[in-house]
Amino acid sequence: MKCALDIEARDVEELFINIDPIQAGGRLTPDAMKSAIAYGDGYSVCDHCLSPFRLDYIKKPPIAQFHADLAEWLNMDEVRVVPGARRGFQAIASTYLEKGDPALLTSLAHYTEFIAIEEAGGVAREIPMDADHHITPDAAAAKIEEAEREFKRRPSLLFIDHVDYQYGNIHDAKGIARVAHQYDIPVLLNGAYSVGIMEVDGKQLGVDFVVGSGHKSMAAPAPSGLVATTSEHAERVFRTTRSRGDVTGRMFGIKEVEMMGCTLMGVTIIGMMASFPHVRERVKHWEREVAHSQTVVDALLSIEGTRVLSDYPRRHTLTRIDTRGSFDRVAQSHKKRGYFLSTDLKKRGIVGVIPGSTKVWKFNTYGLSKGQIRHLADAFVDIAQEYGIPVG
Repeated sequence: MKCALDIEARDVEELFINIDPIQAGGRLTPDAMKSAIAYGDGYSVCDHCLSPFRLDYIKKPPIAQFHADLAEWLNMDEVRVVPGARRGFQAIASTYLEKGDPALLTSLAHYTEFIAIEEAGGVAREIPMDADHHITPDAAAAKIEEAEREFKRRPSLLFIDHVDYQYGNIHDAKGIARVAHQYDIPVLLNGAYSVGIMEVDGKQLGVDFVVGSGHKSMAAPAPSGLVATTSEHAERVFRTTRSRGDVTGRMFGIKEVEMMGCTLMGVTIIGMMASFPHVRERVKHWEREVAHSQTVVDALLSIEGTRVLSDYPRRHTLTRIDTRGSFDRVAQSHKKRGYFLSTDLKKRGIVGVIPGSTKVWKFNTYGLSKGQIRHLADAFVDIAQEYGIPVG
């Protein structure tokens, strides 16, 4: 079935259980789907954009109120919506970094954090993880001291991933923020895998900025996200333009420099808003999601030769698994090689594992029902038994 021309209709979410690590938290709610149709035109939210002509001032639809609600929800003082978490990183980095400034991130950081630092002219330095794939306050303190010796000045910014994308481990953001503030270093919390699926309290964590991803964890269309800050930093991050045309004398009111005036238009902001009541409710049921994740991980661990590389017991729904001693042994002699696993899963109505992956791979169970979780767990065990892999 085609949407138009050679664009095939996407039916993954309707026909399969999808455990793709980056897609689980971004599935649209029915309300967001309906809103996407109604507000699909590019500048549809601008019907009632009156002076001062800025997105976060629009009252109909209630975009201004949405900004206030987001700030309250995250326990931060001000919020702006942005085209993805990466644009939040970019806004903060370009505000706080000058050419040659050191900035800290972690050895588990996403590539977009590196790029945000590079674009601002900063120099990235990594806080190493420990043997358990965790970033600790002690490691952060040691790296701050090391950077200070190397650059003869303290880092200007520190990024910490609340939940890293490689292992799905939850890190001690509060402890790391406490250490950074002892050196007067502002802290950015990368909440791409936490904001929207688990409760996040920015002030309780003690961070200066919270960045979230709408399309990754807030059931919103792409690209969408948010950047939140405290009143201490808001005036600087959300500074308004001072540009003036030398020929025309034009000035541009209260347009914000880092936001390029306005950010999300049409379907992205409206979809994010439509899903927000559901998102605000679903974070209260995080323990259920973690329990579902544990069920699938335990089923995988019952297969001889399988190891979990993430924290165990699980504390998050994103998991990194090592099947070199189980499914990969089958792949060595199977005619489809490593592709047999994704093929056999798809026969059972499951997608999301990268085709060809039988060594080390990731999956995410977020948002699946109890029945889907049971089917997923059983599917891994059934495949193992089909190929003669011992199951405990």
